[in-house]
Amino acid sequence: MIVIDADVLGRQRTGDETYVTNLLRELPAVATDLRFGAVTRFPELVPDGVEPILLGAGSQELRMAWTLPRLLRRLEPELAHFQHALPLGYRGRSVVTIHDLSFEREPETMGLLDRLTFKAVVPRAAKRADGVVTVSERTQRDIVELYGVPAERIAVTPNGVDPAFAPGGTHDRHVLFVGAIQSRKNPLAALAAAKAVELPLVVVGPEREPELAAALRAGGADLRGYVEKGELAELYREAALLVMSSRFEGFGLPVVEAMACGTPVVAADEPALREVAGAAAVYAVGDDFPAAARDALARAAELSHAGIERAAGFSWAETARRTVAVYREVLAR
Repeated sequence: MIVIDADVLGRQRTGDETYVTNLLRELPAVATDLRFGAVTRFPELVPDGVEPILLGAGSQELRMAWTLPRLLRRLEPELAHFQHALPLGYRGRSVVTIHDLSFEREPETMGLLDRLTFKAVVPRAAKRADGVVTVSERTQRDIVELYGVPAERIAVTPNGVDPAFAPGGTHDRHVLFVGAIQSRKNPLAALAAAKAVELPLVVVGPEREPELAAALRAGGADLRGYVEKGELAELYREAALLVMSSRFEGFGLPVVEAMACGTPVVAADEPALREVAGAAAVYAVGDDFPAAARDALARAAELSHAGIERAAGFSWAETARRTVAVYREVLAR
């Protein structure tokens, strides 16, 4: 059995949860000869074709240091796949997905405890795992440069786009921001862009920094928190623009979701976002998101068409196929 650590399921962990959910959904179809299991506290959320393996959790530290390694010793999987970190003491074959190294590149945007934790566990995982997977060439370059891991050991498996995100809607009701409310995501730039085009700002994502959330509300933004996939798709289809103003991204999943819905995208001039959107977005020069938003509205039809075409190149089935290729390569050693 290949075991995937799916503890993020049901925990509203935005990008990480989306990645694991879609990978689990696609793996059985692209590798019918392999057996998959998912370790989770919510077994009812595991897709068909994958065996749910219940593991409750208290603190993450205890889970990674004791309960998960103990479970894996009992299961004896052929291979185990983790995100960000390897459990302590696990000696079996392993694959780790590293989404981004924001805590290295932009340390001031993360709390001290989280930053120290990531700086302790992620380099160890990158160097010790039998296979390393990441979602963009940008993060691959960062892992090579910062941790000295050879590029050939790192497989790039870009994220896909869920079929729920499809063209349609009015694209005239609001400007949309999708992401955690934290300094790194720069949501106040999205608020400035919305004011420049005289549309309300709708914000979807958890409130990680209360003072920043308060500033958004004071500026008139509508904070929705976490929303289910169907509601999110409708918000994309009603949006005149998505503003992805993040100062650092490993991929930028909202960009490809918005493009798939035909929503014009305004993005920060950031390597991962350019890698995802290509010429199908307007990039803010410096921090001038108001000017970029006005430009995007003027080119809305052109950007909508280009975005739909661009998003068609991102598939969770392809993500799963590339990931299975990593599994097979590790198992063949």
